[in-house]
Amino acid sequence: MPKKSSKPTTESIPISTSGVAAVDKSLAILRLFSSTQRELSLHQISTSTGLYKSTALRMLASLGNALLVVKRADGMYMLGPAIALLNTAYQEQESLGMLIIPALENLVKSTQESAAFHVREGNKLLCLFRVDSQQALRDHIKVGDLLPIDKGAGGKVLQAFEGATGKVFNQIRSDMVLAISGDRTKEIFGISAPVFTADGLIGVITLTMPTYRFDLSKTLAVKASANKLTGLLGGQFISR
Repeated sequence: MPKKSSKPTTESIPISTSGVAAVDKSLAILRLFSSTQRELSLHQISTSTGLYKSTALRMLASLGNALLVVKRADGMYMLGPAIALLNTAYQEQESLGMLIIPALENLVKSTQESAAFHVREGNKLLCLFRVDSQQALRDHIKVGDLLPIDKGAGGKVLQAFEGATGKVFNQIRSDMVLAISGDRTKEIFGISAPVFTADGLIGVITLTMPTYRFDLSKTLAVKASANKLTGLLGGQFISR
C-alpha cells in the first residue's frame, strides 16, 4: 500500500510583502487550512509557507492565544473555536446583505445616485455594502473602506443615535435623517438615515451625489428607505 504523502494537499500560500509582516505570516498559515486539509503538522506549515519552523512556531503561538488555531496532543494543528465565531458573524452579515442590498438597489434606481450601508468599526465608519449609480460624476467609496466617524452625514447620524449630545445631534434624532454638503469631501452631498433592528441601531443608509444634483426628494427617499429596511429587520423607526 503506498505511503501517504506528508505534504499538504493545499497549494503553497504566498506571503504578502506589504502590511504588517507578522500578521501577513499568521494569515498565510490560516489560509493553509481548508475543508480537505483540516489538520497540519509544523513541517507542513513550514514547507507550505516558506517560514522557518521557529518563525512558524511563534506565529502559531499567537494564533493559539487568539483561539484561531489549536494544537492537538499528537502535535497536529487544527483551526480553533474562534474561527466558528468569525464564521457565525460572516453568515449573519451575508443574511443581512440579502435585505440591505435590495434596499440599496431600489434607492439607487429611484434616485439615480450611489447608496451605501455603513456601520461602526472601532472609531471609524465602515462601508459594509454599496451599490453604485451609473452617473459619470459620483464619489468612489468602496465596500471595506473606513471613513472618519466625525465627518460626513453617515458618521454624524451614527453618533446621534449612539447618544452623542449637542444641538446638531438632537436635530438629527428629531428629523431621523441628515443631509449635508462638503463635510467629508468637497462638493459631495451626503444624505443619511439610521437603520434599526429589534435590538437597536445597526447602521446607516447613505446616499451620495455631487452637490448640484441634490434635491429634497432624495432626502425623503433615504428616510423612507431606512424606515422600510428597519421594518424588515424588526426594528422601530421613531424619533429618539
